Amino acid sequence: MALKAVVIFLLVTHIVHCNSPNDLGSDLTILINNDLLGSESPSADSGIILLSPRSGNAAASACATLGEQLWSPELNTSSIQANLDYLTSQGKYAADQQYWVASISNTSRAIDGYGNAANTTSTLSSHRILPALCTHSAPFSNSTYQNTSAIWQVTVHSNHEYLTGFRDRLSFRFLGIRYAPQPKRFTYSTPYKGNGSSDATSYGSQCLQSGGGSEDCLFLNIWTTYLPAPAGSKQLKPVMFWIHGGAFTSGTANDPTFDGGNIASRGDVVMVAINYRLSTLGFLALDDGITKGNFGFADQINALNWVRNNIQDFGGDPDRITIFGQSAGAASVRAMLASPKSIGKFTGAILQSNLGGGGYGTTYSSWLSTQDVMTTAVNSILNTTNCTSAVSQVQCLRHIPAASLVTGTVARYLVVDGTYLTSSSLILNGTDANLSTIHLMQGLMRDDGSAIISYIQTEDLSESISKVGFNSSLVSANPILFPQPKSTNTSLDVFNVTSRVATDSIFRCIDQATAYASILNNIFTPNQYFYEFNRSYQTTTWDPNPPVCDAPCTPSHPNGDPEGEYFKCHSGELYYQFGNIVRQGLPLRDDNDLPFSQFVLDSWVSFARSGDPNPDRSFLKARGYVNTSWALEAAGEWMPVEDGNWTMRELQWPSKQVGFRDAEQCSVLGWPLDYYSPL
Repeated sequence: MALKAVVIFLLVTHIVHCNSPNDLGSDLTILINNDLLGSESPSADSGIILLSPRSGNAAASACATLGEQLWSPELNTSSIQANLDYLTSQGKYAADQQYWVASISNTSRAIDGYGNAANTTSTLSSHRILPALCTHSAPFSNSTYQNTSAIWQVTVHSNHEYLTGFRDRLSFRFLGIRYAPQPKRFTYSTPYKGNGSSDATSYGSQCLQSGGGSEDCLFLNIWTTYLPAPAGSKQLKPVMFWIHGGAFTSGTANDPTFDGGNIASRGDVVMVAINYRLSTLGFLALDDGITKGNFGFADQINALNWVRNNIQDFGGDPDRITIFGQSAGAASVRAMLASPKSIGKFTGAILQSNLGGGGYGTTYSSWLSTQDVMTTAVNSILNTTNCTSAVSQVQCLRHIPAASLVTGTVARYLVVDGTYLTSSSLILNGTDANLSTIHLMQGLMRDDGSAIISYIQTEDLSESISKVGFNSSLVSANPILFPQPKSTNTSLDVFNVTSRVATDSIFRCIDQATAYASILNNIFTPNQYFYEFNRSYQTTTWDPNPPVCDAPCTPSHPNGDPEGEYFKCHSGELYYQFGNIVRQGLPLRDDNDLPFSQFVLDSWVSFARSGDPNPDRSFLKARGYVNTSWALEAAGEWMPVEDGNWTMRELQWPSKQVGFRDAEQCSVLGWPLDYYSPL
């Protein structure tokens, strides 16, 4: 039995090791017509795997090694024409390029870039050197299912180790890749240098938070459709580097909401999502001159460095990285724009619902001093843990159970530590030349604040505004700017105004002022884009103040009518931008949910590719993305913000161009458009 086990182990090891670009001597490219419907799509079986040029016999052998066979027109799968058209449009191969497909009656065959059936195949010598098309039968994964069987596994050599991930129908998936060893508590993480082999078929632990996790959590996930062979030229893809939100106290790269398979597949990019330390474990700062904080922020930059050094092994271009994040993730992106440790390591930035201004949002865009953090949170933590009078407070805290440091009062604040952050906010006066090569896109949900504040059951507007932390007198003195709706539900009418104040104060005013200053001072290049979502799909895992953030249910729309009136709340864009409504097992609520998600994903990926959220028309045509093509024709180009034309894209179906909102309201609240650039 022992000998049998050894034999089986060697066979499995051989299979996994051979399923690699290195041993196959070939690039591996997954191509599929991805409409975001997953296994329910009429194009679900249109997937193929492209191999680098080789002989006919070698092509058949390589496909077999992958557990596949040469593709055949007789398989009666969905048309692969869109895949061939895309290869042609990329310039990778000419339209008349021939590709090996399955032989028939012992006769070698190839299909050219024009064809989609047997009448476009031809016979030729099996010794010809041609690219090859393998079948692609790996199953779809979803939020609850991933098939990581050995037959679907694939190995990449990167960072001095062999990383074994797997493929599903849409992409190659490498999960739980370590980018840093577990650091000593309250020290900065260091780069991880691999050795030997590592399993990358399952997620690493999330960072410790109130819902669980581990202090050993510095892992990242990669989704890609292209694995280049080590030798030969590489056509590297843009990289999208995702930083999750969660108030710096929760969240994980493992969240299926932002699974990167659809972005990688439909957008033809490489996507990365990272973990970073949270709460006091990630952001403790003490006035001891040593424990300076920003440990979680430094983790993010450490992960970015890992990507810069290794992403080419997964088909990504280290010189075309777009960092993007939502909520605390957007605040992290903003901090990276200011950090001497990260600037110059990415070419684009997308800030989704960045917080700032007043109330709860203040500390996300205005970074605290150590003494401020001590007063705000750390003194309370020291008192609770009985570490106040310890000879070494940090040593005392290192002996406190980790779970006690992520509940109750926590340190969750970015700090001016003098190394990772050297200023108290992003410098927007034009003196930082390092920002001049960065493409920037930012925006918010129309009613972002509705999910951040509490729904106070009151009919008194002043009481409602005061209880959520804002100056009610400013609102009551300006009733024309903050009109209260009149309906049969007075408490909802009051919440409507309170939500507007919160959205303006926490999100809109500071982000519009950022755009205004950066345009006037010519900070980012060459264009900057702004948006507001007027359509949303609230996440099932975070849906505060129900049902105000949910589309109203009607007899004709039992799952909610997105065309009806409801609050477009914080996080309501995430399912759309990652294309994961169906993957999450959620219903498409109307006929527009799917095309809108396609359009948003295509726009985000276009920005990562070119710095322009308007997708290239030839790209859309080649891939058959007719809904996004229609949206651009119907609404026109997404226009950049310009001096004198303070414009943004209102994202709905179809979208439209509108002006910045609530400029007068922002002035009254204390964050005017020229907040960073006073006249």
